[in-house]
Amino acid sequence: MSRASGEFDAILVGGGHNGLVCAAYLAQAGLKPLVLEKRDVVGGAAVTEEFHPGFRNSVAAYTVSLLQPKVIRDLNLSAHGLKIVLRRANNFLPRPDGTYLLTGEGRTRAEVAKFSKKDAENLSEYERRLDAIADLLRDLALQPPPNVTDGGWLKALPELLRAGKLGKRMKSLDATLRTDLLDLFAISAAEYLDRFFESEPIKAVLGFDGIVGNFASPYTPGSAYVLLHHVFGEVNGVKGAWGHAIGGMGAITQAMAKSAIAAGAQIRTDCSVREILVERGCAIGVVTEKGETLRAKTVIANVNPKLLYERLLNPAHVPTPVRERMANWRCGSGTFRMNVALSRLPSFTCLPGDGDHLTAGIIMAPSLNYMDRAYLEARAGGWSKNPIVEMLIPSTLDDSLAPKGQHVASLFCQHVEPVLSGGRNWDDHREEVADVMIATVDKYAPGFADSVLGRQIKSPLDLERDFGLIGGDIFHGALSLNQLFSARPMLGYANYRGALPGLYLCGAGTHPGGGVTGAPGHNAAQAIIKDLRR
Repeated sequence: MSRASGEFDAILVGGGHNGLVCAAYLAQAGLKPLVLEKRDVVGGAAVTEEFHPGFRNSVAAYTVSLLQPKVIRDLNLSAHGLKIVLRRANNFLPRPDGTYLLTGEGRTRAEVAKFSKKDAENLSEYERRLDAIADLLRDLALQPPPNVTDGGWLKALPELLRAGKLGKRMKSLDATLRTDLLDLFAISAAEYLDRFFESEPIKAVLGFDGIVGNFASPYTPGSAYVLLHHVFGEVNGVKGAWGHAIGGMGAITQAMAKSAIAAGAQIRTDCSVREILVERGCAIGVVTEKGETLRAKTVIANVNPKLLYERLLNPAHVPTPVRERMANWRCGSGTFRMNVALSRLPSFTCLPGDGDHLTAGIIMAPSLNYMDRAYLEARAGGWSKNPIVEMLIPSTLDDSLAPKGQHVASLFCQHVEPVLSGGRNWDDHREEVADVMIATVDKYAPGFADSVLGRQIKSPLDLERDFGLIGGDIFHGALSLNQLFSARPMLGYANYRGALPGLYLCGAGTHPGGGVTGAPGHNAAQAIIKDLRR
């Protein structure tokens, strides 16, 4: 570190993608940010590692869609090495009866018609409604939500104006879409999909987005919003598309780090923060695990709000309402993450051999009822014996990840209990559960298990230890109605300013929520720049 302690405008706790985005914007504004990352590499959950000799893959976050185009442009990520390519197909749903559904540009309607002509006809109306609502969410993602404040009218007036602009924007939706928007925040994914479709395959493909990272059934109220959250992204100008970053997800955060450093930010790895310093009621710096004290005008937490207020701050400094909120902050994902090195591509019984379907998100969960049973099994026994597995094979799009002729696959598996009941520990069961996940893929693609050369396993406990994802929660807090928008992370603190002067939050526990978006980092930076200039 070249600057003396106290010379920084901001210290960012956590070098995940939102922290890097925030630091880059602060540096571009002429401020002096310092990013502190506990691991030996920046990127948080968006990193690429070699997990088996010669095989590299994204470790936790594994696919691109929600990353904000504005962030890509403002940070000039392309100039810093980022290249994103589109999947050649969106999703592939193999079914036990030998049929399949393959979705993507120019093919979805005909594929759906194989199962239901009525569903194929309804598809355009479903997409029209969801696209219109997703456009609204895209607009809202890069601005703070109205903040509920108990201050005087001078504080309340800007929030009232913001609420008025939001109301005007929502009024532009027709009555049907306004009703849909309300319903999507409250009802289940299954209930919403049942309004449009009768066949199981299309409901399974679309409904899967309602339980990604969400320890819930597709019949759980509120899962419709999680579905919506996953469709407001875009890749290379194509709305709702999914892609792959060449070099894995770590290529995104490495480009962000280069952009931040080029603008003047400093980054320190292997530097875990033990405590946030508070003096006279204000956040004024941090103490590292090595005992070093660093001071700055602001402290910015790129961590789960629960981690911030319960572990990094002395409880005596945290207001009682905030302590109570964090005690009830709902975290925990049904996620079990794996990477596997493969000697060959899998061949699916329903669609043998190579093809565009192997570049897609391969969803092994043939119906909403199957997903519901997987959730109930995990609730009862710790993990499902018939789990939901989404597999991506990024080496079909990126030959830098594996030796020639061999491949890597990402397995995003659900459902498992975030914390095992009965005193059991995930360290004692991770290999057993990994075998279940591999066997599940093998049912659809016989010979898959024999092709596995090596594997990397991340149980919910591993995700928490390695990346600070409490209970394996990839969103830093459930995307439920009481933890969204002006209530994320809590009423009165939705504007990225923390519960103490000088303290800010820039992670996925703030609006608009989880995913590799960069939006919380962008929004927090604007608030911090405004405050420091004031």
